Order: sequence, then C-alpha cells, then structure tokens
Amino acid sequence: MIFKQSKIPDILIISPEIYKDKRGYFYESYNVNRFSEAGLDYEFRQDNESKSKKDVLRGLHFQIPPFEQGKLVRVVKGAIIDVAVDLRIGSPFYGKWCSEKLTENNKLMMWIPPGFAHGFISLEADTIFLYKTTKVYHKPSEVCIHWNDPDLAIDWGVKEPMVAERDEQALLFSDFKSPFNY
Repeated sequence: MIFKQSKIPDILIISPEIYKDKRGYFYESYNVNRFSEAGLDYEFRQDNESKSKKDVLRGLHFQIPPFEQGKLVRVVKGAIIDVAVDLRIGSPFYGKWCSEKLTENNKLMMWIPPGFAHGFISLEADTIFLYKTTKVYHKPSEVCIHWNDPDLAIDWGVKEPMVAERDEQALLFSDFKSPFNY
C-alpha cells in the first residue's frame, strides 16, 4: 500500500497493491500493520455501505465528540468525487476542503480523520460506496453542514444533485461552532 498526503496533509489517499491474473484481481483494503506503520493507529468499529444513483450527493456529515469518527472510504462499483472539509480549530486548513475521485477501477481509498466533515457525489448509476468508521454511529451526535455552503465553495461538478431533505436543511459553515481542536 502506498499512503500519499492530499492537499490537506492529514487526509491520506491510499493506493493498494493490486494483484491481477486471468481469474480477476486481489488486493488488501485494510491491514492493521501497514496502517500502523503509516501512523494510523485506529481501531475500526463499524462498516457501512451505500448504493447511490448518478448525481446523488451525500454530505457533509460528521459526528461531534465524544463520538467523532475517522473514516476509511472506498468504492466497490461505480465512481464518486469524495470530499473532506477540515473542521479543526487551529488547523492551517480550517474551513478548507480537498477531494479525490474514487472509482471501482482505480481502487483508491481515502483516510479521513476525526474532525472532518465528509461527503461525496456519485458519478455513475448504482455506485456502491463502503467505509469503515472508528466509532459507531450515534444519531444525537450527527451534524451536517450544507453541501452547497457559499463559504466552502466546493466544486461538486454537478449543478443540481439529488440531495436528502436533511442535507438541504443543514447548517451553514458560518453558523457551526467547531468542537474539534487541531
């Protein structure tokens, strides 16, 4: 596995070593030793899967302490643009975002540590997205920042995505008081 920093250094893009032959392919999507060597000493507590139609936008979601989650995300089928927003007070990247295209073909994964909002837009029909979290889902701790917040100015690449009602009614970034410290 190759761990590469994104434009926000704590967000890592992970390229697995893929073994292909006439039968298909094999790769490790997680190995505790390799992650530990990369400085990612987290224990995963929950796995999640979603299936999305083309142009579905999910996010920007996160959980507040003490239920904050780190996420290891990847695509099994289809393609997405995955986005993370730094919510850590004192971070030189506070309020900044980074994105990466994750596809079934490139097999890239993205590590998003606690203290970041997360969202993605599906680029293909029937995209299947998987992610591991470092803490279990805790509904009272879930917060959502508006996907189209003018202060964040995220380029989702789609003018009119399909969005859940709760995401349309999310907080503006300027109204959010971050409990995360850098």
